Amino acid sequence: MSAIPTATRVSPPRLSARKRNILPSAITLASLILISGCTVGPDYVRPKMDLPIAYKEQGPWKTAQPSQIDSHQRWWEVYGDSILNDLIEQANQANQNIRLSEAQYRQAQATASLARASLWPTVGASAGLSRAQTNTYDSLHLVNTDAIGLSASWEPDIWGAVRRSVEAGDAGTQASAATLAAARLSIQATLAQDYLQLRVTDLQKDLYQRTVVAYTRSLELTKHQYAAGVALRSDVAQAETLLLTTQAQLIDLDATRNQLEHAIAILVGKAPAAFSLAPVKSNAAALQASMPAIPTGLPSDLLERRPDIANAERLAAAANANIGVARSAYFPSLTLGASGGYSSLTYGQLFDIPSRIWSLGSTLAATLFDGGARSARTDQATAAFDAAVATYKQTVLGGLQEVEDNLSTLRVLDQESVTQDSAVKAAQLSERLALSQYQVGTVTYLSVVTAQATTLTNERTAAQLLGRQLVASVALVKATGGGWHASDMDAVATTNTAKTTEPANSAN
Repeated sequence: MSAIPTATRVSPPRLSARKRNILPSAITLASLILISGCTVGPDYVRPKMDLPIAYKEQGPWKTAQPSQIDSHQRWWEVYGDSILNDLIEQANQANQNIRLSEAQYRQAQATASLARASLWPTVGASAGLSRAQTNTYDSLHLVNTDAIGLSASWEPDIWGAVRRSVEAGDAGTQASAATLAAARLSIQATLAQDYLQLRVTDLQKDLYQRTVVAYTRSLELTKHQYAAGVALRSDVAQAETLLLTTQAQLIDLDATRNQLEHAIAILVGKAPAAFSLAPVKSNAAALQASMPAIPTGLPSDLLERRPDIANAERLAAAANANIGVARSAYFPSLTLGASGGYSSLTYGQLFDIPSRIWSLGSTLAATLFDGGARSARTDQATAAFDAAVATYKQTVLGGLQEVEDNLSTLRVLDQESVTQDSAVKAAQLSERLALSQYQVGTVTYLSVVTAQATTLTNERTAAQLLGRQLVASVALVKATGGGWHASDMDAVATTNTAKTTEPANSAN
């Protein structure tokens, strides 16, 4: 009789105690990584502005020019002055305000890198040697302990607090880049305005020098006629008065020129005593020919063309990201830690297998009560964002005003200069006629003096108008951004982000 086979129960393999302890931790870690794509806080949207489709001052007096100065154009070269070109290059290299902004930009870059470093684990190394006395059963022992090891810790960015910090840091870096561009543009524009005013002052000095020569001849003529008995002593006194007054005004122009020269010296990073600009023989026609027509673009272009507006917008983006950082404090934080190494009572056995030590663990922590601190920080971040938005909108409105102001100024000065040129020609004709009539004795010398003073006043006014036009044209270049574009700033955060790949997950 054959044996009947019986069923045998096979027990499943049992997990070791070590594996049973690690498995729940692994499941928990995997679950946390899956949800770590969450990012608390609002996503940033650029504040909307209701902008006009055209500038008010681009009216019938001027054909609209929606073009824009090219971002790679050295805008100051359109004035056709090689000395100005050289001075601005010096200022770009040596001006202390530009260097300050450059240092602040590097500081902002470092701040953004510091925020990005929190995405990665922290790894450390340690080594130690200690000697201690112990008391065991009334027996004293001296014990030496040698240890060496590595440790690592990592706080996964479960709720996106670090990513929001990185977002704020990148926006802050871009804002600082825009600040640097604004500082450079401001220095360039100020230098160009000071230089052009200095050249207009040279023009006025040349006018007064020629006038002094003419008045000297008139005085000699009057003296000869007085000696011949055909002129009064009062005629000589009037001629002397007019000559001396004009010479005093010529001397006064030196003070204006010296102050402008000192200002230029500081802008190019030099002491006034170590800098000088020789006068040039220029004329009004040459300066008028060098005054360019400035294309203004459209009002909406200012959002991308003005570095101060770009700076305000990036600061609003950073403030928005800080709201997410503040809100992440409501959620628990997880810290993962690990360490390993060797510890032994004798150095010779330090690296033996029995001397190995290790630890692995995690900590989940949350704030249960803080007296409203988290809520206050969130409210603070929200208020800061609202303030940044208001600043951005006010900066946009201020930019529109600057463009309109300078367009209006150029329009008015253009009309005024045409009329003033006619006034100069009429005054010069009146002076010639009065002098001719005086020489033949049909009018008194008072008529000559009046005509000469009127001519000088009108010629100086014409020169001053030209200076105001040149200054306003530079101001318009600055108001429209000077060829700068926000794309120059946008590359900053893109470059920083490309250098670092976020571990374990990516931001949504």
